[in-house]
Amino acid sequence: MVVFWAQLSTILGWTYTIIWSLSFYPQIWINYRRKSTTGISMDFLCLNPIGFACLTTYNLALYTSSTVREQYAARHDGHYPQVQPNDLAFAVHALLLSLVILSQTLIYKRGPLHQLSRFHRAVILLILSTISITLLLAWSGWVYWLDFILVLSYLKLYVTAAKMIPQAWYNYQRKSTVGWSIENIFMDLSGGILSLIQLVIDSALDHDWRGITGNPGKLGLSFLALGFDTLFLVQHYVLYRGAVHEDENVTAESSERDRLLAQSDAATAA
Repeated sequence: MVVFWAQLSTILGWTYTIIWSLSFYPQIWINYRRKSTTGISMDFLCLNPIGFACLTTYNLALYTSSTVREQYAARHDGHYPQVQPNDLAFAVHALLLSLVILSQTLIYKRGPLHQLSRFHRAVILLILSTISITLLLAWSGWVYWLDFILVLSYLKLYVTAAKMIPQAWYNYQRKSTVGWSIENIFMDLSGGILSLIQLVIDSALDHDWRGITGNPGKLGLSFLALGFDTLFLVQHYVLYRGAVHEDENVTAESSERDRLLAQSDAATAA
């Protein structure tokens, strides 16, 4: 029976990793197809790579660093952190793809609302300062390396909330979710549920329910995914449902106008 649950945990882990990883691609495709990134908050785009850099470092340390793992075990009665290879694989992939999406803002059209807010400029500076100071403290021995890693997990949770709130507000300002991948939301929600189930199974197999709360990065990400993805689904299918069609109509009218102008110019030239 234990073998069954262990295998189920592995299957769930890699399933959520694949789903969460695939969730990045619809947004990249939408930006490419529209030749625009106006559907995404600039705060979201800039905060995303920072958050995933924190998550990658967090998972990498808890999975590979003997120092960090022993410090964790000392605080949890000999139990080691519930971080799996799929957690690390997802974090690395997410970091790379979030950088790709951010780079699209340098290539494609940006709207007047598409600017990094002053508030989040200050927040990014504060986050980088916190990381630098905590790293120096850990390096000098004033705090444990585990404490530095936990700070990264808390920063990742803050970044996740901080990037989602501006996106929800941006959708509200535009009264539209056009340009924001709803496929991404469905996959993110599914991955969050599977990630949470895997964490519960792993903690049960290790007979350590503190393994759930002892992994704030994974637990927090799952709950934030459930909460904000539900909000985005309500915005897309309930609050701003008609905006999708309005945007398509505007695009169609614009294309028709461009076609007529081109015909007129051709006739004049002839």
